[in-house]
Amino acid sequence: VSTQSTWGASLASVYEMTLTLQPEDFQHILRILNTNIDGKEKIPYALTSIRGIGRRFSFLLCKKADIDIHRRAGTLSQEEIARLVDIMQNPTKFKIPEWFLNRKKDPKDGKFSQSISNVYDQRIREDIEKLKKIRVHRGLRHMWGLRVRGQHTKTTGRRGRTVGVSKKK
Repeated sequence: VSTQSTWGASLASVYEMTLTLQPEDFQHILRILNTNIDGKEKIPYALTSIRGIGRRFSFLLCKKADIDIHRRAGTLSQEEIARLVDIMQNPTKFKIPEWFLNRKKDPKDGKFSQSISNVYDQRIREDIEKLKKIRVHRGLRHMWGLRVRGQHTKTTGRRGRTVGVSKKK
């Protein structure tokens, strides 16, 4: 096998290199908090596929759990996954500041928390239902199926039930 560093390197040496990178216990798909996670992605980016976890929060999770951010998600052990899940579910215990969490001053209990996975979807649904119930402008726009955040709707977003301009014959 040739060990040249030029373009003439043999394919056999390239295949040898790729085979040694993947360990035996590598998992291609991980299941964390009812979400399938791609094992080929780097850990922080793989964690963002869980609803309610963004890039910054996932990098902070890895830092708090003492996990190298350059590793692939498929190389995580069960203990490391358990540590990550524990930090996700109780971020304030691990000194993650309140301003970093995605649920600030919950209207029901006034607490700061991090909503993830199914709980995140449930909280968003409850918030929209509350807006509809008290009949504020945002709730009405949600009810009518219109844009909520102040976008222009005269010419854009005509797909669906709105009919465009009809042609004259």
